[in-house]
Amino acid sequence: MALILVAEDDAAVRAFVVRALEHAGHQVTAVADGHDALDALAAKHYDALVSDIVMPGLDGIALALKAAKEWPDMSILLMSGYAHERQRAHNLDALSHDVIAKPFSLEDFNRAVHAVLDRRE
Repeated sequence: MALILVAEDDAAVRAFVVRALEHAGHQVTAVADGHDALDALAAKHYDALVSDIVMPGLDGIALALKAAKEWPDMSILLMSGYAHERQRAHNLDALSHDVIAKPFSLEDFNRAVHAVLDRRE
């Protein structure tokens, strides 16, 4: 069981991801943007961050860069439906994370979450 922060601006995707994580036994906090995610990260220790890349305000890549710097032991999984954004995220050597393409199946999402959490251990 892990404590996971989800940052996703699309309410339907956020609800799907939260349900999937809770069903897998994780404790989840969900926020709608990168700024709220930074506030949540500053207030509590999380084992993992699951974030959309394209969000208004602070996008997922900027959030991941800040999170990786401040909380280097935290696992990071980024999500995006845009191929060029996925490529941009894959090019960030400073981060130890994975990027999952939207739309994704429940099985694919669970596999990606377990992979980033396993890397932490």
